[in-house]
Amino acid sequence: MTTVKPILLAEDNPRDAELALAAMEEHHIADKVVVCHDGAEVLDYLYCRGSYRGRQQGNPAVVFLDLKMPKVDGLEVLRTIKNDADLKPIPVVMLTSSREERDLAESYALGANAYVVKPVEFHQFITAVKELGVFWGVINEPPPPGLESRS
Repeated sequence: MTTVKPILLAEDNPRDAELALAAMEEHHIADKVVVCHDGAEVLDYLYCRGSYRGRQQGNPAVVFLDLKMPKVDGLEVLRTIKNDADLKPIPVVMLTSSREERDLAESYALGANAYVVKPVEFHQFITAVKELGVFWGVINEPPPPGLESRS
């Protein structure tokens, strides 16, 4: 039996987090979403420390990562993930309101798998998050265990 991995949503804006959860709930994946409200909490989750010390081991299916977050910003979280051999295979989708070219360029330079600008319009935001959740959380096939260590 295959265990469904959770989606890790890193979002400090409560409204955006609530909308993202509602969008993913439409496709019955909301029960598999962990919401972190700052970059430090994301790292605690990934490294099973702090309030996540007792969580079941294993990486999430994908991290939806906001760029501008308190404590540790999204780029630093991305840098940490992609510099850790155990975390590097996790797909990271930057889900941000930033349209700045330098944010886009740095995200990809650090290893982001996708960069999605949050639509301002409510229904477009819901649709975008729903499609991202279905693709990265359900459709996408991750690399087999051990493959990342061969590169």
